Amino acid sequence: MAGYDVVVLGAGIAGLSAAAAAAEAGLTVAVLEKTDSIGGSSAMSGGFFAFSGTAEQAADAIGDSAEDFRDDLIRLGGGHADVSLIDAYLENQDATYAWLKEHGVAFSALEVSSGQSHARSHLSPIKDVLAELARTVVEHGGVLFTRHRATELVTDPTGRVVGVRSSGPEGPTEFAARGGVVIASGGFSRGEDLLKVFAPEQLAGIPYGGLGNTGDGLKMAWKLGAGLADMSFVSGTYGSHPETGIEFHELLTANYLGAIIVNKDGRRFIDESVSYKVLGAACLSQPGGLGFEVFDSTVRARSHAGVPLNDIGFLEDLGHVFKADTLEGLADAAGINAVGLVETVEAYNRAVAGEQPDAYGRTGLVNGTGDLVPVLHPPFYAYPAKTLMTSTYCGLTITPQAQVKDVTGHVIEGLFAVGEVTGGFHGAAYMTGTSLGKGAVFGRIAAHAITAALTPAS
Repeated sequence: MAGYDVVVLGAGIAGLSAAAAAAEAGLTVAVLEKTDSIGGSSAMSGGFFAFSGTAEQAADAIGDSAEDFRDDLIRLGGGHADVSLIDAYLENQDATYAWLKEHGVAFSALEVSSGQSHARSHLSPIKDVLAELARTVVEHGGVLFTRHRATELVTDPTGRVVGVRSSGPEGPTEFAARGGVVIASGGFSRGEDLLKVFAPEQLAGIPYGGLGNTGDGLKMAWKLGAGLADMSFVSGTYGSHPETGIEFHELLTANYLGAIIVNKDGRRFIDESVSYKVLGAACLSQPGGLGFEVFDSTVRARSHAGVPLNDIGFLEDLGHVFKADTLEGLADAAGINAVGLVETVEAYNRAVAGEQPDAYGRTGLVNGTGDLVPVLHPPFYAYPAKTLMTSTYCGLTITPQAQVKDVTGHVIEGLFAVGEVTGGFHGAAYMTGTSLGKGAVFGRIAAHAITAALTPAS
């Protein structure tokens, strides 16, 4: 049996942040990664971290604050988010932001996106970030074991988690964890068994996320009596082309730049400024599970080259965006009912001009902020998109110190969980950038908690 101070399950942003911080603190660390490479869903993400009060925001004269960030998260969670977890994030975001920068992370763009009242999505070269954290683990004596699937948590007679059993290339192996086990195994976007139980309607979405995201860590902790949170809010993300594959992250949110979303009948079906998780749930009920982001040259000019979610030009180059000089021509090219589309655009433009209320109560571009623009100036564009089952954003209940709680609310000693495998932080909906942000923030929190417990008082 191999023995370590801490064993981390999963090598995405959450697991690598926990492992790197623990290794930097002098702990012996083992990271068990189920697949043959690091990264998981983190490597497939858009690369955004959500932070407030940063140098990048100050440079763009964005008056964001932790208080505004907190208000957005609580409102977005619909009263279901655990405010103690939100507060823990906000209390640790500055240190995490600085820590990432110390590791060479340079944020190349700043965007306002789903759930945000201010631009706080900081774009990172996420694969480089993951590689740097993995390098830090190894540089400080940690060990990365790929192709090692954790199969069972080991407990002592008191119920404390003291290790984990795994299956690897050399067969079954047991790893002892003196300070604790950190579950950072991601969600279950590819776990059909769990989706069938908690969100069967989401099976209609396009499967995405890390290939190892089948819910292993959640099930191991659940077996020990761990509590669960936010399981009823599982929803895919709207905005991916029907042919989206695992090769790259294709997601367009032209609606947050001013586009409307219509179905095959050419009819809108929701306020386009709401969270793309809410949009994802709504799109599943449309004919063919398909929604078209429709916009004009004004919105097209707002494309941000090289920035995920907003790079219309990149998707045009792929042949995924329809274009025409008239709405009727656009409808014909995209397979949308022309009469419905023309009527919908005319009604929307009247609402934007203040001549009538908007049919779906839309008042802004994203999260109620930003001035609406009409669909008026040719050429016109349409991007067909479906709901992508990227991530589940629910799972194990944890304390603000990332300790796993059982179904009665008591801590399961020796067991920590960070990242997408946890529930409670998001509540009913998700804000862009808080997945990577949460992984890094709570990964460091778990590492610090384990380090403190193993360090004798002076």
